[in-house]
Amino acid sequence: MDSALSDPHNGSAEAGGTANGTTRPPSTPEGIALAYGSLLLMALLPIFFGALRSVRCARGKNASDMPETITSRDAARFPIIASCTLLGLYLFFKIFSQEYINLLLSMYFFVLGILALSHTISPFMNKFFPANFPNRQYQLLFTQGSGENKEEIINYEFDAKDLVCLGLSSIVGVWYLLRKVRSQGLGRMGIQGHGKQTADLTPTFPQHWIANNLFGLAFSLNGVELLHLNNVSTGCILLGGLFIYDVFWVFGTNVMVTVAKSFEAPIKLVFPQDLLEKGLEADNFAMLGLGDIVIPGIFIALLLRFDISLKKNTHTYFYTSFAAYIFGLGLTIFIMHIFKHAQPALLYLVPACIGFPVLVALAKGEVTEMFSYESSAEILPHTPRLTHFPTVSGSPASLADSMQQKLAGPRRRRPQNPSAM
Repeated sequence: MDSALSDPHNGSAEAGGTANGTTRPPSTPEGIALAYGSLLLMALLPIFFGALRSVRCARGKNASDMPETITSRDAARFPIIASCTLLGLYLFFKIFSQEYINLLLSMYFFVLGILALSHTISPFMNKFFPANFPNRQYQLLFTQGSGENKEEIINYEFDAKDLVCLGLSSIVGVWYLLRKVRSQGLGRMGIQGHGKQTADLTPTFPQHWIANNLFGLAFSLNGVELLHLNNVSTGCILLGGLFIYDVFWVFGTNVMVTVAKSFEAPIKLVFPQDLLEKGLEADNFAMLGLGDIVIPGIFIALLLRFDISLKKNTHTYFYTSFAAYIFGLGLTIFIMHIFKHAQPALLYLVPACIGFPVLVALAKGEVTEMFSYESSAEILPHTPRLTHFPTVSGSPASLADSMQQKLAGPRRRRPQNPSAM
C-alpha cells in the first residue's frame, strides 16, 4: 500500500534535480503551491462525498452495494499484510523487468478502474436520464454446487443506467491504457550520442496523469464508501498500526518510495509542479498515496455515522475530524517542503484524526458513547433484518409463504374473557 507524500525525485524537485539523465529546472513557488493545493483538494473530495455515501450505503438494501466491515482482528493483521505486499512488490521490481510488471498491472487496474469509476458516477448520471428511459434490470449470478450445497460466488444486480455509466467509464479506461502503452513504447527508444545510448527521457508519469487521477479518485471514494469500521476502537487499532507501518517503511528503508516511483498504476494521486510552464506536457510530479486518503477517510466516515446515531442534528465529530485531516495533510506538505524529503503522511494524519475528535468528546462528556458505538450492529430505520434464512424448495410463492410464517412465528390463542361467557 502506497502511503507516502513525496515528489518523484526524492522530494527534491523544488531545488532542481535530475530526471532520467537530464537536469530538471527548479519548480516555481506558484507551481509548487498549485500542485500541493490540488493534491489537498483531490484528497478531500473522496473523503467528504465517500463519507456521505457510506451512510446511504449502510441504509441500502441492495446486496451488491453492501459494505465490507473491518473488525478489530482485521485491523490488527492489516499492517502485517500490507508490509508483506509492499516488500513483495519491491522484490519483484528488483528481480523482474519493471516494464512488463507495470504492463500486467495496467491491465488489472484497467478493469478495476472502469468498475470503480462507473460506480462513482452512477448517482450523478441518474439525474440526467429522462423519465421514460427504458431502465431494465439485470442480475449477474455465479454459483457453485447444487441443491442444498449451492453457494453464491457473485451476485451483482444492475440496470441499463449502470451499463451506460460503464460505457462512459470504459472511454476513460481506454484512454488511460492507450496513453500508457504509447508512453512505454516511447520509453524503449533511446537517444544516440557519441556512439552510445543515453538514459531514457520518458517521465515517470506521462500524459495520462489525468486519467490516473480519475481512477485514483474513484478508488478512494469507493474505499471510503464501502469499507466500514465496526467501532472507534477498531479504527484506533487500524490507524495506530499503519502509523508504525508508514514511519518504518518511509524513514527506515527506501522500499515505499521506490515502489511508489516504480509502480505505474492508479494507486496514487499526482499533480505536476511545472503545469504553469509546460501545460499538459508537464512531467515534474508531486504524489499522494491513496492509503493517505482511504485509511483516515473510513475513520472520518465512521464518525459521521456516529454523529447521526446521536440524533442531535449536528455533525460535530465529522467536521472536527475533517478539519483535523486538513491540518494533518497541510502539516505533512509543510514538513516535506522544508526538509526536501518524502514524508509518511500518516505520521501527522493519525494523531490529528484521532486526537481532535477525542478531545471534543472529552469536552462534551461523550467519550463513553463514542467508544461504545457499534456501526455494524446499528439497525437503521426502515431497514428490515432477518436473523435466519429458511431453506425451502418449491415455487417462489411457497418460499414467500414460508418466510412469512417463520418471521411471524407461532400465534398464541387469546384467552377468553370470563365475563363474556
